[in-house]
Amino acid sequence: MTLLVQSVRDHAIFMLDPHGVISSWNTGAERIKGYTADEIVGTHFSVLYPPEDVAAGKPAEGLRRAAADGRWEEEGWRVRKDGTRFRAAVSITALHEDGVLRGFGKVIRELTERHGQARAPGERGALMARLVQAQERERRRIASGVHDDTIQSMVAVGMRLRLWGAELPDKHAAGLRAIDDAVDAAVHRLRELTFSLRPPGGLVESLSGYLEQTMRDTGVTCELRHDLDGDPPDETVVAVYRICQEALMNVRKHAGAGRVAVELTSRDRGVHVRVRDDGVGLTPGGAALSGPPDGEMGHFGLAEMRERAEAAGGWWSIGGRPGEGTTVEFWVPAGPALADGRAASPRG
Repeated sequence: MTLLVQSVRDHAIFMLDPHGVISSWNTGAERIKGYTADEIVGTHFSVLYPPEDVAAGKPAEGLRRAAADGRWEEEGWRVRKDGTRFRAAVSITALHEDGVLRGFGKVIRELTERHGQARAPGERGALMARLVQAQERERRRIASGVHDDTIQSMVAVGMRLRLWGAELPDKHAAGLRAIDDAVDAAVHRLRELTFSLRPPGGLVESLSGYLEQTMRDTGVTCELRHDLDGDPPDETVVAVYRICQEALMNVRKHAGAGRVAVELTSRDRGVHVRVRDDGVGLTPGGAALSGPPDGEMGHFGLAEMRERAEAAGGWWSIGGRPGEGTTVEFWVPAGPALADGRAASPRG
């Protein structure tokens, strides 16, 4: 039986002691997870879970429920040795002898490939594409309306104020200049809004422009690094750009950072992204970036990023200790193939 288990390659099968420490490791586990038996035996099995699941206590909860019910099953994300994630069907079986819990047997079956094959021709992928297209059309419509109507009207108001200012007595000039300055500031903010609403073009070029626009005059040093096989499909570009957009705006408003880096990598037939800053990090609870808990970031910004990544068929996470900066990390699939050619050169 031991030889049979060890020879299985399409399932990770391994044993845990009663505390969750790995005590055996088969060939399938090595292939799926990337660890050799020598590397992983003696390690707590929580290392196989995403950080946010560990923080939420999911590994311990799985053992508790298996011990109570005899068996526990779920479908969720797991982590390989190299940090990449995959979708998996997982079962944990409690092993008793003479009524005493001796350990657990765990089986993991990779689902990423199955999900990827099912999604392309299925309704989920088509629905996601239509949703993204509708969102971008609405953003374009709003941006056009703001630029062509609201901004132009406010610019005209500013010009009229300046003409009046030249004719008013000095005692009224200061007040009029203050109103004119407020109009100019509002026009500037609206122009930033139209820029943020504009649909992205090429992924690297669009993120480069957004970094420059968002961090201008903040004193934050920006870096964009990438190792892409080419530009992904439009739906993937939009998903990556919008998540990065939210993450970078949060860095600007809440992180108190001196440096931010965006890293893009082609991985697992998708785009893997890290947005790292050296700012104030997460609150002790790890639920949101430091800053006003009910402010513009709060839980809404986090939920929006996570939901967009998961709606695209990917995953999202956030990590960082107080005072040690924050890392937003996510992966979204890039369809059956990336476009030919290399992306543009990274910015320094």
